[in-house]
Amino acid sequence: MVARVKAPAVYWSLVGLPAALYRVLSSYRQTMEACELTVAPPWWRVFAKRATGTEEPRPGIPRIRGIRPTRTGLRLRLRLAAGLEPEDVVKSAIRLRHAWGVYSVHVSEIKPGVIDLRMTGFDILARVRMPRRLAPGPLAAVVGLREDGLPLVRDYTAIPHGLTLGANKSGKSMYQRCLITGLAPLHVALVGIDCKRGVEQTPFAPRLSALATTPDDADGLLDALVGEMEDRFDLLCLHQGITPGTPLQDITSDIWDLPKKIRPVPIVVLVDEIAELFLTASKTDTTRRDRMVTQLVRLAQLSRAVGIHLEICGQRFGAELGKGATALRAQLTGRVVHRCNDRQTAEMGLGDINELAVAAATSIPAERPGLAIAGDSSGGWSRIRTPRTSLGEAAAVCREFAHLTPDLPTLAAWRPQPAAPVEVLAPEPAAAPSAS
Repeated sequence: MVARVKAPAVYWSLVGLPAALYRVLSSYRQTMEACELTVAPPWWRVFAKRATGTEEPRPGIPRIRGIRPTRTGLRLRLRLAAGLEPEDVVKSAIRLRHAWGVYSVHVSEIKPGVIDLRMTGFDILARVRMPRRLAPGPLAAVVGLREDGLPLVRDYTAIPHGLTLGANKSGKSMYQRCLITGLAPLHVALVGIDCKRGVEQTPFAPRLSALATTPDDADGLLDALVGEMEDRFDLLCLHQGITPGTPLQDITSDIWDLPKKIRPVPIVVLVDEIAELFLTASKTDTTRRDRMVTQLVRLAQLSRAVGIHLEICGQRFGAELGKGATALRAQLTGRVVHRCNDRQTAEMGLGDINELAVAAATSIPAERPGLAIAGDSSGGWSRIRTPRTSLGEAAAVCREFAHLTPDLPTLAAWRPQPAAPVEVLAPEPAAAPSAS
């Protein structure tokens, strides 16, 4: 019982896994039939049984093609019977979970007719422990753990732009720290926009190629990023290989197929609080806001091909922020929604993905910071949680990989400078009370 509470992975490996294997293998056919995951036997088998006078053939069920125990659960690879589809198994996932006594059951399609049944033996999001072997890719970072035991990978080659929403103390900052920690060892330029005077992103300054801490600085930095994007398009047009003698396979429309010696370094732009770029207090601020929003929308629409990616965070991101908010949000494909104060915020991030994801986001408890719903434009979603990462740990990683920070001449004016140490003065001793 102590191991079950203090070390659930150890308890699962020693006790839970053998018990789950016994329950699955001993009651597999009965469970499939009870969950109505069966199909009628083929006519020729029925005819053969009747001709020989033997008993009627049993209904067809998904066949087990592989069993793989894991540190957190059990994985079954199933070959579906003709007439079944993965959605049939998804609808029966809750019944399978109770029949086999596991914590959760998840279904993923491998190829037509073959699915993976991923079972977890305990709540792996209660205490997040990332897998040891992680190789996400050249422009990807592992930022959390999914409820089915797989790592959540933020891959910018697959999903170029992302949006993270959530209330205060919901885990947005933790998500951003995990993202920066994962991107710091890669060959990528990080650009920060933190209009809260830089309190969130200044600790990451050694690894940042540019940092804007006020709306005025953000205005100039976005103009410079658009200029960098246009320069990269000129470079791409010059070397994309459309001359008559160029082989067809060498013609390209993005920077990833360019030779490495001329390929520009990819850029990830991290916006800490998007509302600070939209809010205005005067007519001058309105002009600046419209210009910044226009530049952001241009970057979101065009910059993927030249390796510039947006990662935007905010507490709320709706049409009430002003002109251009909806157009910008529509370009942000990757969505991560933490605990929200209202249902409308969850619908802004996940309403166009899946209604079940909206309901899951509104049910996140306040005592579990870092728990979120991750979705994409394909309609798929899952619960995730980021590992606890302090600001000091993320800053230490940025200092460790500071030598990898690319020097971009276009953004040199916003390159953060190392801050001088601040001397903390000791408080003066209180005067002794005078004797009366």
